[in-house]
Amino acid sequence: MNVRSNNLSVRERKMMSMKLVGTIFVLLQLQLQLLLYSNNYGVASAGCIDMERRALLQLKASIVEDYNNDPLSSWNNKSYDCCEWKGVGCSNQTDHVEMLHLYGDQFGRFRGEINASLLELRQLKYLNLSYNWFSNSKFPELFGSLSNLRFLDLRASFNGGRFPNDISRLSNLQYLDLSSNYLDGTIPHQLGNLSHLQYLYLRGNNLVGTIPHQLGSLSNLQELDLRGNLLSDKNGVGGEWLSNLTLLTHLDLSLMQNLDTSRLWLQTIAMLPNIQILKLSDCHLSDLSPFHSIFNFSTSLKVIDLSGNAFTSFKIFEWVYNVASNLTELDLSDNLLQGSIHYDFGNTLGKSFSNLCSLRSLDMSSNKLSEDLSVIIHNLSVGCAKYSIQELYLASNQIIGTLPDMSVFSSLKTLILSHNLLYGKIMHSFPYQLESLELDSNNLEGVITDSHFGNMSMLKNLNLNSNSLALIFSEKWVPPFQLFSIYLRSCILGPSFPTWLQGQKYLQALDISDAKITDLVPVWFWTQSTNLIFMNISNNNLSGTIPNLPITFFHYFEVILNTNQFEGSIPPFFRSATLLEMSKNKFSKIDLFLCTNIVVDSLIVLDLSNNQLSSLLSNCWGNLKALKFLDLSDNILSGEVPSSMGSLLELKVLILRNNSLTGKLPFSLKNCTNLRMLDLGDNRLSGPIPYWLGQELQLLSLRRNQFYGNLPQSLCYLKNIQLLDLSENNISGQIFKCLKNFSSMSQKVSSTNIQETPILYSTGVGSIFQYAGFDLNALLMWKGEERLFKNNELILRSIDLSSNQLIGNIPEEIGNLVELVSLNLSSNNLSGEITLKIGKLKLLEFLDLSRNQFS
Repeated sequence: MNVRSNNLSVRERKMMSMKLVGTIFVLLQLQLQLLLYSNNYGVASAGCIDMERRALLQLKASIVEDYNNDPLSSWNNKSYDCCEWKGVGCSNQTDHVEMLHLYGDQFGRFRGEINASLLELRQLKYLNLSYNWFSNSKFPELFGSLSNLRFLDLRASFNGGRFPNDISRLSNLQYLDLSSNYLDGTIPHQLGNLSHLQYLYLRGNNLVGTIPHQLGSLSNLQELDLRGNLLSDKNGVGGEWLSNLTLLTHLDLSLMQNLDTSRLWLQTIAMLPNIQILKLSDCHLSDLSPFHSIFNFSTSLKVIDLSGNAFTSFKIFEWVYNVASNLTELDLSDNLLQGSIHYDFGNTLGKSFSNLCSLRSLDMSSNKLSEDLSVIIHNLSVGCAKYSIQELYLASNQIIGTLPDMSVFSSLKTLILSHNLLYGKIMHSFPYQLESLELDSNNLEGVITDSHFGNMSMLKNLNLNSNSLALIFSEKWVPPFQLFSIYLRSCILGPSFPTWLQGQKYLQALDISDAKITDLVPVWFWTQSTNLIFMNISNNNLSGTIPNLPITFFHYFEVILNTNQFEGSIPPFFRSATLLEMSKNKFSKIDLFLCTNIVVDSLIVLDLSNNQLSSLLSNCWGNLKALKFLDLSDNILSGEVPSSMGSLLELKVLILRNNSLTGKLPFSLKNCTNLRMLDLGDNRLSGPIPYWLGQELQLLSLRRNQFYGNLPQSLCYLKNIQLLDLSENNISGQIFKCLKNFSSMSQKVSSTNIQETPILYSTGVGSIFQYAGFDLNALLMWKGEERLFKNNELILRSIDLSSNQLIGNIPEEIGNLVELVSLNLSSNNLSGEITLKIGKLKLLEFLDLSRNQFS
């Protein structure tokens, strides 16, 4: 398995940063509320209302699943005064509960179900249930009964359902956040009745239809975020209702459809008198959209995000020319801008860009800029912008040249130049005030020494991946920085393990793969890695055993150790990982890792292929409840497939290829109904082919075993099968005629479903990492030779029933499999005439019918 766990793109990281800003805002709101309660309410000396106390206990019983790790331990029958309970605030005058703050990122995510006991808290004014994993089958319609609510934050806590219309009854509401709940349906027009509403966040749902014009009645609205839905203006009515929102300072309509065809929308937005932040990313805007310089935006506008559109010309600068003097952030990333930057805003050859004295962030990443970097830096630094620019994003372009001296930018904190065509040596030290430096995926070369980092005590993120750099530091060098993330893939750090990492106490992400390190890993590295979310030390020559230490890693830990020389037993502390990639090492024992009496609900991907795991395969798999991908191929495992593997109900991929497993498959595997890939090839398994194989299978390989008996009729129900390999067994009987049921072989499919919908898992924090999937591979006989096919090559549709004892004719139904690319029926006892229907298989590249008894 080849894990892909990449850095987020610039846009994705900035979006995560925006979410962080939103979180900070909520926390500030909370502090404000807490201040309010401490000044005007306080804790009721007589204790809270008994009915409300019982309601809170009922609520706790429904949302707290693990009482051994109880975040609400203060909520108990022994504590009478619920006003003293964590997350609860009461009125000093009435003793009623008026604040309930169960923010998931503070308490740990609650997983139970919100029930009607909440309705007993009738005087509730502040309710924050954000960032939880509530298990309600649909979004509950009960919050609308809490008529006193002023503040309601439910973001990222539910998994779908219709938009809760009852929310429209909360006439006192000032703050509403329903973001990231996958809500369906339309935005109810009754929301326009919430006349006190100041903040409305509905981003990241599946809302459709038009935005109701009744939202124009929200005259107190200051921030409106509808990003990431499926909203449109199909009737071309335009957003005239926006003109009533004169207090609006923040507007995000990103991903809205049809916005590119409506001049009225853009004119109305331009006339908003107090607008400060405007985000219109991914709205299909282009040079042909109705943009004109007559759009005189309010000079209050400070932040413009037009990323993810289709602008090819720098005439877009004319659109924002009148607000240029106050602009603090300009995002034109992920467009089609090409050539050289027009620093003059499209007017004259003057250097207007450099005179934007308020500009803090400029993002032109993911375009087609091809200018020399030294020219860009010079033109941005001849005016006052060199003092104001803090963030410069130019990644994923075609920028050429060497890295110039950047010290002229006295406020620069973030410099992102990844994925360009930069070359040569790095001759200058980096600006001392930098916090993030990303130069990955260029053609930089030469040596970097401690002098390059000078007094960079503020540096937090460093990415030099995929260059030809060697990092050579003096033996006793102590870095001036404390990094959160280090990406040095393909840089030369070896042969010794880099000791300067020992001083990095706050690391969350580390990639020193393919770094030419030939050494033992020191014990301090493992004990110091407990804060990591991502670790990649693969493709080195690291050796020795990993000690069994009493440590626990972060819950969403990703570990990639493949292609080294680690040996011995796999220690149990790795069980807390989400992804564990240890292929191509010399590990020999797995029992200590598997057989501890602790249920693990975080490990999703486990790859121990190409090791030296030997002896019987342990029957301790029942504790890995969340496992979706398991690869134990190319080891020396023996004995039967353990029955406990049948308890892996989430399993989608099981690869046990090329071991010495024997006996029949356990009936318990019938429970693994989510299996998409089952590869048991190259073992000594026996018995009839099980009739209970999962109907969702897309890849099934039982090649080179000792299975016998007829082909089971149940194989006819594998409608999604794309690769079927039963070769080199003792299978007898006739080829079934139900081949036409193999829909994925009889209909045009662009790629395998597994590739289109890979197993994904969240890293939890999300501020550094992307979701990650895995690569699939399959061994096939191809044109007489054994060949390994990977992901995108698995688009081929293949049937291999060769080297068995099949008899009878080739069924005519074979002609229905028009997408078939490979068919091998050789070395059987097939007879009769070869059906002419095979001629319909126009995509067939490999056909072997040899060594049969055809007439």
